[in-house]
Order: sequence, then C-alpha cells, then structure tokens
Amino acid sequence: MKKLQFKTDIDAPAAKVYNTMLGLDNKTTYQTWTAEFNPTSTYEGSWEKGSKILFIGTDENGEKGGMVCEIAENIPNTFVSIRSCGVLKGDTEITTGEDAEKWAGGLENYTLTENNGTTTIVVDVDMIEDYVDYFNETWPKALGKLKSMLES
Repeated sequence: MKKLQFKTDIDAPAAKVYNTMLGLDNKTTYQTWTAEFNPTSTYEGSWEKGSKILFIGTDENGEKGGMVCEIAENIPNTFVSIRSCGVLKGDTEITTGEDAEKWAGGLENYTLTENNGTTTIVVDVDMIEDYVDYFNETWPKALGKLKSMLES
C-alpha cells in the first residue's frame, strides 16, 4: 500500500471540526463532505474505539458496497484511526480472500491540532495502487467541502 497525506487548516475549533467531520450530532454533516467520494456516502456503526463501522455507498448500478472497518483509536477532538478489515458487497461483509486482503490492515488516520481557534487536520491514509490517482484528486475536494461547511 502507498501512504498518502492530505492537510488543511479550518477556521473553527477542533471540537466543532471533529463533531462535524464524524457527523456525531447530525449524520448529514458526514454525508455532505464525504459526498465528494460518493454522492450516497454514509456509515453504519459506532465511532467508539474497538467498534465495527461500515462505510457505505451505492455504485452507478445502484449496488450497495463499501468498506468494513474497525475504529482502532478515537481520542475526541484530537485523533481518529480507522482500520480496514474488508469490503462490503451488497449486504455481505467480505473479510477474507483476495478482495479483502488488498485492504486489510490499512489505516486512515485523522489528526486534529488546534491553534488559536484554527484547526489543522491531517489525513494519513494507506491506499492500494489502483486508487491512488482517484484519492489524490478527491481527498482535497472532500477536505475543501468540510472546510467550507465549517467556515460558512
């Protein structure tokens, strides 16, 4: 896997960035910024450390799919680490075999650092080669959307 990093400064306190990013008070805030990846993007599960969480969307054919993950760490307002465990095809969680093994163990880490009311968010993500170009293009758009939501 390749390691990618994306970063932005948001003129908002870390607690507000964290809450909006994860959709803790209102899941639509998560869905709004992650729509840059997939217009139907959502999640099912909990952000608590050790919990399973499914990241879900539908493809161009209306088929449900996504990622099966575990929250490896969650330090409110500071750090969230998501570990990939496999893929979701329809309602089937696939955690063994070639499709799952490509992603298994990969991390998506969010580090939030607040300084004088401005929060720097750094996203470190392990990515399989097939998706590097897509995510290099899409992650900055998604973080830009999150930034505009919080600064408006």
